[in-house]
Amino acid sequence: MSTQAATAQNLSFVLEGIHQVKFEDRPIPELKDPHDVLVNVRYTGICGSDVHYWEHGSIGQFVVKEPMVLGHESSGVISKAGSAVKTLKVGDQVAMEPGISCRRCEPCKSGKYNLCESMAFAATPPYDGTLAKYYVLPEDFCYKLPSQITLQEGAVMEPLSVAVHIVKQANVSPGQSVVVFGAGPVGLLCCAVAKAFGASKIIAVDIQPARLDFAKKYAATATFEPAKTLAVANADRMKEENELGSGADVVIDASGAEPSVHTGIHVLRTGGTYVQGGMGRSEITFPIMAACTKELNVKGSFRYSSGDYKLAVDLVASGKVNVRDLITGTVNFEDAEQAFKEVKAGKGIKTLIAGIEA
Repeated sequence: MSTQAATAQNLSFVLEGIHQVKFEDRPIPELKDPHDVLVNVRYTGICGSDVHYWEHGSIGQFVVKEPMVLGHESSGVISKAGSAVKTLKVGDQVAMEPGISCRRCEPCKSGKYNLCESMAFAATPPYDGTLAKYYVLPEDFCYKLPSQITLQEGAVMEPLSVAVHIVKQANVSPGQSVVVFGAGPVGLLCCAVAKAFGASKIIAVDIQPARLDFAKKYAATATFEPAKTLAVANADRMKEENELGSGADVVIDASGAEPSVHTGIHVLRTGGTYVQGGMGRSEITFPIMAACTKELNVKGSFRYSSGDYKLAVDLVASGKVNVRDLITGTVNFEDAEQAFKEVKAGKGIKTLIAGIEA
């Protein structure tokens, strides 16, 4: 550990501008609400959105205007608990849900708090993220990890919760055929959750053979590498190779790539369900005729909502989903920038940054 890390109160990894990061000692955050807890952050996974802010300084309308702490896929240990906290105590290991909703708007009150009009989400401007020694959360946004889940695995509960929400949006049920476009962390986890939900055929689609090889070993029952041809031709070949008959029951896009969207719509059976989980360009062309004439159920999916984190923890604790195999490397806190470079270069699947132990 560096001298800076050893002497700092709350060392934080801060994005100042495009490719401009620094380590900064910030005050230890205070508990402002009796229901809050102070978490000593132990592991943080790097997400594509973190890298995007580091590369471009913005995502859509969210622009980094002030220095911002990065990170939102984290686990940690409770360091301090507010006077009204009943479910957690100092020393408990937790997965940290990083988006705090207002609890008062219509989406919050209807149980869809992921669509909160005033969401304060970690590492989304203007809110600081979790790549710090300490972070404050309400107790009900911390999920106690059972003894069989490590803190490293706990940091993967965030992308797993994204996958849980997507698969729930798709209403995947036993015996169904599911096609997942994109074999990155979220796509792979969608395969695993679909398997846990009882899908009998899970076809992973990607343009990188190495990712497909991993997907087949991990949770997919088959893989498909699209050719540079028309979406309809790729869809027809996928149906033929995988004996999908008139088409798949469910398509999940975790890539955001326009050709994947097109192929996905065409590979579905009539009355099938399409869920868009991946974010690509803000506007694309869309095969609207096929969507209409096949009377498809087309849905979006954004982050996670009521019950998703709890189910994610339960799926890992019960052994139905394995997140350990996705963790391909852990770096020290002081090497956080190097980890960002490796993720940008496409190395590994899920890289974790170890936090500073209190």
